[in-house]
Amino acid sequence: MTPIRTAIMAALCAAPMAASAAQPSQQELIDMLQKLAARVESLEQRNADLEARLSETPSADSNAPLAKRVEALETAQATGGSVNEFLSGIEVEGNVVGVIQSATADDHDETHTNWRGDLGITLPAGQVGNSVGTFFVQLRAGQGEGPSELPATFTGTLNTASFQQADVNAANANAIIAQAFYQLDTAIGGADSGQNLAVTVGKQDPFVFFDQNAAADNEVEKFMNNVFVHNPLLDSGGAVGADEYGFTPGLRVAYSQEGAGSGWGVSGAVYGAGDGATFGRSFTQPFYIAQVEFGPRGEAREGSYRVYAWHNGQYEGFDGSVGKNTGLGISFDQQVSAMLTLFGRYGHNFSGKVAFDRALTLGGEFSGAGWGRDDDGIGLAWGWLRSSKEFRRTSASLQDYGYDASGAEQVAELYYRYAVNDHLSLTPDLQFVHRPGANDDEDSIYAFGVRALYGF
Repeated sequence: MTPIRTAIMAALCAAPMAASAAQPSQQELIDMLQKLAARVESLEQRNADLEARLSETPSADSNAPLAKRVEALETAQATGGSVNEFLSGIEVEGNVVGVIQSATADDHDETHTNWRGDLGITLPAGQVGNSVGTFFVQLRAGQGEGPSELPATFTGTLNTASFQQADVNAANANAIIAQAFYQLDTAIGGADSGQNLAVTVGKQDPFVFFDQNAAADNEVEKFMNNVFVHNPLLDSGGAVGADEYGFTPGLRVAYSQEGAGSGWGVSGAVYGAGDGATFGRSFTQPFYIAQVEFGPRGEAREGSYRVYAWHNGQYEGFDGSVGKNTGLGISFDQQVSAMLTLFGRYGHNFSGKVAFDRALTLGGEFSGAGWGRDDDGIGLAWGWLRSSKEFRRTSASLQDYGYDASGAEQVAELYYRYAVNDHLSLTPDLQFVHRPGANDDEDSIYAFGVRALYGF
C-alpha cells in the first residue's frame, strides 16, 4: 500500500469522529470523498512520472548532464585514462621562507625582516622519438632585503634568501617568472643503461646545473651567506653574468652515466651575459661554462666532485669597466660518515678586474640522527677571499672603497636547523665577517638571524 493510500485510510477512519463533532450531512461527506479521491489520483500520476524520469538513461545527443560528466571522469580515473595519465606527469613543489636578521659593525646596527616564496612546476612536454620532453617553470615572489648599509665587503650578502623586485615599492610584493625552460632527455643504449643525454633551453638558473653542492647550495635550508651558497668568484664576484636575480637565458647540453658504484658526467652551456641576461640584446659576448663531475654512488658513501671553467665576454670590473673574465672552479661534497658530510669550493681567477681573485670555502653539516632527530642539522663553514693585486693597487682611489686593501676577507657561519615537523623548520644563524673588503682598519661584522621555512 502506497503512502498516499495509507493516508486515505487514516482519513476514512477519522471521519466518524469528525462527523460526531461537526455533524456534516451525508451529501457533504460524499462530495468531500470524491474531491479527495481525485486529488490522490493526480498525486499518484505525478509520482509515477517522476520515477519514470529518474530511471531513464540520458540519450547520446543530450548536453552531457552533470551526473554523466562525473561518471565519465570517475571512469577515466579508475581505468588510467588520459586525464589521469596527464595529471600523473605534473610535479609541483614550493616553499616560503621568512628571515629576521640583525647585523652590527662598529657603532652601526640594523635589523631587517624579509620573506620569499618559490613555486616550481614540472609539466610533461611530449616525446620526440625516444626522447622525453619536460617543461619547467619557477615563480618567485618576495618582500624585504637583508642588511645593506654595512661596510663594503666581498661577501655580497649576508642573507641570500632575501628577494625584493627592483623598481618596486618596498611596501609591495611582486612576482617574477624566475625560470622557464624546456628539457629533452634521451636514454642512450636503452632505459637500463644508465646513460642520458639532456638538452635544456630557456631561462635558467646556471647554478642548478653547474657548481652544485649537496651540503652548500640551498640558502633556504643550509648556509645563508652568499659565499657559501655558490662559488664566490661566480656569484658574489659577478662572473656568472646573470641578471640581478641570478637568472639568464641559455642553452645547456649534458651527458651523464650512472653505474652501480659510481657516476660521472660532462656538460657545457652558453648563457646570456650583461644585457643578454635581461633579454635586452642577442647573445653578444655571452657567458660560457663547462663542467666535469664524478663521484661514488650506491652503497658507498655518496659524494660528488666537480671541476669547471668559465669565460665571460662582458664582465663588469670593480672600477666599472667592462672586459673579459676567465676562471677555474672546484666543488666537492662527500659523506664521510652517517652523521657528517663535508664540502669545499675553490675558485681561481685568471683575467678581469676582480676585487678578489682567489676564493676558498670549507665546511660541513652534522646530521641530527646522532641525537635522535634525523631531520635536524648543524652547519659550520669558513671562507677566505683574497684581494687581487690590481684591487690592492687602486682601492684607495675608488669611490665605493677609499682605503688601502690588503690580504683577504674571512667569513664564518654557524647554524642549527630544527625540524618542527615534516614541512616546517626553524634555523638560528650566526655569521662573522673579519676584515670586510680586505680592509684591515675596518671593524668586523657580526650578524644573527632566525629563518623559518615551510616547504611542500
